[in-house]
Amino acid sequence: MSRIAEPSVHDGRRKAIGAGRGLAKAMVRFVRARWKALLLLFFGLGVPLVTFGVLAQDVWRRGGLGWDEPILRYVHLHATPGRDAAMTLISDIGHLSGVVPASVLIIIGLLVARRRGNALFFAVAIVGAGTLNQAAKLTFRRTRPDLWVSPSPEHTYSFPSGHSMGSMAFVAALAVLAWPTRWRWWAIILGGAFTFLVGFSRVYLGVHFPSDVVAGWCASLAWVLGVSQLAYGRLVKPRPRATPAAAGPDPPPEPSPGT
Repeated sequence: MSRIAEPSVHDGRRKAIGAGRGLAKAMVRFVRARWKALLLLFFGLGVPLVTFGVLAQDVWRRGGLGWDEPILRYVHLHATPGRDAAMTLISDIGHLSGVVPASVLIIIGLLVARRRGNALFFAVAIVGAGTLNQAAKLTFRRTRPDLWVSPSPEHTYSFPSGHSMGSMAFVAALAVLAWPTRWRWWAIILGGAFTFLVGFSRVYLGVHFPSDVVAGWCASLAWVLGVSQLAYGRLVKPRPRATPAAAGPDPPPEPSPGT
């Protein structure tokens, strides 16, 4: 009776190496075919989420970060009455006097233009960012800076910055909608400058720590791009006429007069 030889350790190792090489080649092919989407996913979701997590952990465990107060004091050294007025105006535009009414007008405009799906995406992005901000504030309950008397005082919790989250959600949602058009670079460049100024104004006015602002930007960017992924199947709108499936097809355009 012949004995069937058991597989040797060498054969098992060779098969494992072969399987590993096959997996590595498949991963290389996957990355080559989708490197743009993966890069966007990494910088659009991965980096903001990790950054927010690191900041949130430090706030939760230590109550703050070592670089928060020095930055606040340095910025305050350059305060003047004129800059106080300018930063207060920018801060107001970044919330109730600008972003909120502009968001409402954009949603109404999209509905009038029969872009119901885009209006749904924009509304979820903006309202969701505001809801997330309030939930985070109540979770972390971080008190606001109290280093000087602010020309525009605030009395709610500090982490993360609501103005920073709101302005970032507004700009990021516009960039998602504008992505398949030539207007995307205007949305990114001008919107990015606007978002930065709003965040800086909160630090200048002494009502937020810098980490509040950075955390707000990161959380809001990740939220909006995550909503876009669910709505459009991409982190950004892939085609001008693309619409979220949940909203159903957009109504057909109204016939022009005389037709």
